[in-house]
Amino acid sequence: MSIEIKDFDSKMLKTIEVVKSNFASVRAGRANAGVLDRIMVEYYGTPTPLNQVAAISTPDPRTLTIQPWDASLLKAIEKAIQTSDLGINPQNDGRLIRLSFPQLTEERRKDLTKQVKKYAEEGKVAVRNIRRDAMDDIKAAKKNSEITEDDQKNLEKELQDLTDKRCKDIDELCVKKEQELMAV
Repeated sequence: MSIEIKDFDSKMLKTIEVVKSNFASVRAGRANAGVLDRIMVEYYGTPTPLNQVAAISTPDPRTLTIQPWDASLLKAIEKAIQTSDLGINPQNDGRLIRLSFPQLTEERRKDLTKQVKKYAEEGKVAVRNIRRDAMDDIKAAKKNSEITEDDQKNLEKELQDLTDKRCKDIDELCVKKEQELMAV
């Protein structure tokens, strides 16, 4: 069993992708179709992602329009948006649904910033959990005499450096998202 740091790095990179998608789902005053990625619609008894049952477009910076491919889904889409944590009331005109994104209040911006920090912290915890699993693998390999003590020390240092780098990447993403949220 050879221990490859790049295997753990790919897991960490997947974690960062999850953090990015969590950040995309936080709305920042402008219309962004990413906020709808988590919304599921009942489609023939099966929860289906909204973007698989409708065309989503942004006619202007503060509006999203959702046009279902099956007109019978309008009510289900409207209900799914109302029950989500988006905080936006959909307007249904019988053909499509409009979502108007109001300017964010200072209080709402601060709430969203807290949510972004929480997502970032969850991401860093996940990265550290990957490091812990890798450390366990390294210690097991040393115990089974598969690697030398020097190899163990080198792998542990390399792993720690990688963990620090990935946590820093998450922090940078968090700062960018916070700046986006606080920009008026």
